[in-house]
Amino acid sequence: MSLTSAATLATLDRTGPRRITDLAAVEGVTQPAMTALVRVLEESGLVERRGDASDKRVTLVCLTEAGASYVRTRRQAGIHAFERLIGELTGDEVEALVAALPALRHLAELENQDREGPKQ
Repeated sequence: MSLTSAATLATLDRTGPRRITDLAAVEGVTQPAMTALVRVLEESGLVERRGDASDKRVTLVCLTEAGASYVRTRRQAGIHAFERLIGELTGDEVEALVAALPALRHLAELENQDREGPKQ
């Protein structure tokens, strides 16, 4: 799976259903590229398109249970990889990581704000 596909699934998991145009902007790709990507994800059973109850002209892309399961599995694999690698660090290196956690959390918050765009 491409990084953009995985990032799109993670965005849907984090933010809920989105328009294709919103997903394209968040992931930094063109709308036609996102449409093609969503088609592939839909054919794979990871996402589905649904109407928007608040605006019948709009179609939203939503995670399926299989898509949500994929995201959870991928995150868990990442957690296990970090656990294994952290286990190989020295005590001083672990302390340095712990000391850096507030700055890393702030970076993640800033990245999420960039990816989600301005609040409306």
